[in-house]
Amino acid sequence: MSDTSDIGAAEKTPLYDSHVAMGARMVPFAGYAMPVQYAEGVLREHQHTRMAAGLFDVSHMGQAFIDEDGPHGAALERLVPGDIRDLAPGHSRYSVLLNDQGGIIDDLMISRLAEVPGRLFVVVNAGRKAVDFAHLRMGLGGDAGLTELPARALIALQGPKALDVLTRFAPQAEKLKFMQIAIMSIASIEAIVTRSGYTGEDGFEISLPASFAAVIWERFLAEPEVRAIGLGARDSLRLEAGLCLYGHDIDEATSPIEAGLGWIISKRRRADGGFPGAGRILGELADVPKVRRVGILPDGRAPARAGTMIVDQHGKAIGHVTSGTFSPSLNAPIAMGYVQSQFAQANTPIGLNIRDKIHPARITSMPFVPHRYAKPRS
Repeated sequence: MSDTSDIGAAEKTPLYDSHVAMGARMVPFAGYAMPVQYAEGVLREHQHTRMAAGLFDVSHMGQAFIDEDGPHGAALERLVPGDIRDLAPGHSRYSVLLNDQGGIIDDLMISRLAEVPGRLFVVVNAGRKAVDFAHLRMGLGGDAGLTELPARALIALQGPKALDVLTRFAPQAEKLKFMQIAIMSIASIEAIVTRSGYTGEDGFEISLPASFAAVIWERFLAEPEVRAIGLGARDSLRLEAGLCLYGHDIDEATSPIEAGLGWIISKRRRADGGFPGAGRILGELADVPKVRRVGILPDGRAPARAGTMIVDQHGKAIGHVTSGTFSPSLNAPIAMGYVQSQFAQANTPIGLNIRDKIHPARITSMPFVPHRYAKPRS
């Protein structure tokens, strides 16, 4: 039976009724009623996504078009450190919106649609979309128009069998490589399909009219490789992949360099600057930031949750955990957090203050589980 007692006035995605009918445990998340798990539970959902294909409702995310009036990407480049001007049609790029201090307002996906010249498609986090869209409108000014897309749903099909499933409905999906995007028909319904996701696995994110979301959801679930996956497994999958969760691992006080996201800043943007907080960010690139995001492997079985204090070998506080869970793939606890830069090297011994007891741990590189993003078929 679904647990809907705590969702109150939370908004519902177009797939809410489908989740309830499947017996999902519904919880409030970023203002929406979302499935945290289904009958099989988080562990089996996590493992199934790693082995076959998991289906996620991510319709709570914010979607929008940006239509450019001037040189392609020039308006949006004023707000992000990524290279948008040179983003090729049919390609996607991960980036961040920045405040004037170089802190991260949000992370987002930016795609250039080949089918509509001058049009960008952006996806932002659910809990930040009102802030993001207001910031984008102000920053773009009259050089580009922003059109929010509240009448679209977003579902993610993730895992090693995701391609096999999707090509039964949309054979052209096989042509997409990792971080490529195209408009295509899925079971006669027009959709925007990106070969991407937030699990570390191969997969697709599919934007389509909300009125058709339940139809496509049920079509996918009828395939033998596919099971519905909730927020619980989505979080453990993304943490195993070493990916940030906004509001936990990144926020408006965190710079991309502190967060280990320096790779999103291209050579041209490093040379030219021209984005908010460029002085701080380029300075941290040239030198060393005060803190860095790191992976953490605790000894033993006790997981370190967000907020856990990280200490050095003398018991002095050097940072804190921002995300932590028990990894189903590694059968061990994992965490990520921020430490002073001198402690950020892999294999550095640290301690975790869990319930006023210091547990030994060590710094490790990420991802915890290797990424298995798409490689072109021969």
